[in-house]
Amino acid sequence: MSTHANTTRTDTRYAPVPSIHYDLVPARRLSLETVARRTGLHPDLVARFVALGLIDAERDHAGRLVFAPSAPAVVGRIERLHAGMCLNYASIGLVLDLLDRIDRLEDALRRSGARSDLPPWT
Repeated sequence: MSTHANTTRTDTRYAPVPSIHYDLVPARRLSLETVARRTGLHPDLVARFVALGLIDAERDHAGRLVFAPSAPAVVGRIERLHAGMCLNYASIGLVLDLLDRIDRLEDALRRSGARSDLPPWT
């Protein structure tokens, strides 16, 4: 007779516990209405800028557009190009891309230490 007790191992499976992430300092976001009010534009026009890819936006948990704090400055740049150069909104995206590329190239030139006697493009 064996003195060892028969032990049956039972694997208990637990449902996975969902992990929840809380930001210690929530990222500050501006609503569509706030951006529109600060820029003096209609909210539909600001939403159109998002649809055209001229300005970046995210959706909150309720599906509303939210913007970075720099959004009013970007909208102001778009409006200056529209009024000053008589560009339509669809072509402003190309101009913004080119201006951003020029800025990056000038920054790289400054970091490399190369000097030029020519003034910067912008």
